[in-house]
Amino acid sequence: MKWSLCRGCDAVKISHYTQYENSLACQVSKKILWFRTWCIFMCVCVCYQVFPPEQPLWGDRVYHGEFRVQFWQNGRWIEVRVDDQLPCINDTLCFSRCQSPRAFWVALLEKAYAKLHGSYELLWAGQVCEAVVDLSGTIAVRWNLKGAESPQQPNDSQTQHTPNGMRLSELSLELKERCAIGCCVHSAPTGIPELGQFHAMSVMEWTNVTTTTGEQVELIRIRNPWGRRSWTGVWRESGTGWASLEPSCSQALLGRTAEGEFWMDETEFQQEFDEVTVGYPLSDAGHLQSIYTGSYLTHSHQIGGRWAKGHTAGGCRNNNTFSINPKFWLKVCERGEVLLSLLQYRHPEPQAEGGTQQHSHLQAIALHVWKVEKKHFNLMRTLNNPPLVSHTHAYNREVVVHTHLNPGFYLLVPSTFLQGAEGRFLLRVHSSCSTSLSVMKSPPPLQHCSAGEWETIISHGCWSVGSTAGGSRNFTTHGLNPRIPFTVTYDPGGNNVKVTLCQNRPENSLHAIGFHIYKVPDGDSLLSPGAMSPVVSCVPHAHSQEVSVFCRLQPGKYIIIPSTYQPELSAHFTLTFTCRINR
Repeated sequence: MKWSLCRGCDAVKISHYTQYENSLACQVSKKILWFRTWCIFMCVCVCYQVFPPEQPLWGDRVYHGEFRVQFWQNGRWIEVRVDDQLPCINDTLCFSRCQSPRAFWVALLEKAYAKLHGSYELLWAGQVCEAVVDLSGTIAVRWNLKGAESPQQPNDSQTQHTPNGMRLSELSLELKERCAIGCCVHSAPTGIPELGQFHAMSVMEWTNVTTTTGEQVELIRIRNPWGRRSWTGVWRESGTGWASLEPSCSQALLGRTAEGEFWMDETEFQQEFDEVTVGYPLSDAGHLQSIYTGSYLTHSHQIGGRWAKGHTAGGCRNNNTFSINPKFWLKVCERGEVLLSLLQYRHPEPQAEGGTQQHSHLQAIALHVWKVEKKHFNLMRTLNNPPLVSHTHAYNREVVVHTHLNPGFYLLVPSTFLQGAEGRFLLRVHSSCSTSLSVMKSPPPLQHCSAGEWETIISHGCWSVGSTAGGSRNFTTHGLNPRIPFTVTYDPGGNNVKVTLCQNRPENSLHAIGFHIYKVPDGDSLLSPGAMSPVVSCVPHAHSQEVSVFCRLQPGKYIIIPSTYQPELSAHFTLTFTCRINR
């Protein structure tokens, strides 16, 4: 391989859409197919953002062999500079190339993108949706056409997944024409024999046609970035489907296919492809257009954050440390459509040599939303309730939640699945209504209270098999667990009680533990947990050394019932009860 100059050509001198169209057809390396699939679409839409205008070209007096390319990264556009030498073998470009021998904009764009990532090799096996975002700054979503969830996503039992919300067929024809849409094959191919798994193609055009019998058919023009026509369905170039249309209509549609393009109907599309990627359209003013309603989301905010081990990396809702995750306030001024996006930054460290782990550079991330009545609220009680809307943890660079919200305050909590997993992220909000986004300031820790205001009581106990190991409230034996009484005497307002349960077991053999606090009825010395509801719970049970809750309790008598999740598990534990007193 050698590096050859691309001088004497129209490298990036593209002033009209048709000049893009005329140079689109190309051959492309299979390794970087995902990027090539999308640079066509996005550069057509935002070419002057990706390629800043008024750059000197070959032949200009001030040309010095350098091009400037911009990519959207982590909330802003950054510039990448590349020279005009491109990798070639036998005077043929190694990777992506335009059909026209005088057009090199795709190869230059690809070189800049490889420089951004570190090398051409690091573009291997990327995601189409990432290229969509990097080349436009929009938001992209992935829809599964077969309806099955990915088996590679971790299981957070406390989170409800936000579904796609609509079928691709429900998009209006106008939105389909404005959206950047790609399609991907996950399973073994049927109608396109050359396709391998995860092969990506571009959707170039949607059109409705009427057959000679009056039937309405939606046809889709697909581009294969490998530059070959391989479709064997009824709408292939010599297929039987064209006989059902007027000859003039058939000729017009077939005349619009360039090299590597073919037509298929919607039914074939649903059967052949497993997943589509849809990029939200952008207006000239830079506003996203909703793919659900067609409305423009004219209000937008973004704010960065970090998961730091031991401080703000609380993990998923299965962990008792979930509450330490970063938290944000979203204020909605009037009812409207809201699009929330959580984007994690790429990890700077490269994958180890020979590594094949698919998600090695990504954390499993999720975004949760709670509605709160006011900013002064009980955080733990709120987080113990199901969120209003959320996205399950996924090994994606970006997860997206679409919803409609009423006026009021909302608590946003981004999280990783694993406790202690570190990383940086960007939280974006696009809405049709006026909103504001801000960081929620964490309350001061308990130990910052002045001396003499808190009293601590420590109690030791154990769960014994056959007697006091009753398990969680899911089991009828829950009432067998140890009971630790305590009394609250002072309520000055705000949280006044902290309870911590610690199991005395090695880190590699921890049980899932939790506890419930019951109010003892006045004049009733015998409490039956099965017939009552706890006033405070530290659940779900977590495989942690300790779990705790900081809450507000009214003066009175209470009983704490600590438990393992499964019954008949033995362990010793320590229960620490800290209560505010009046001195």
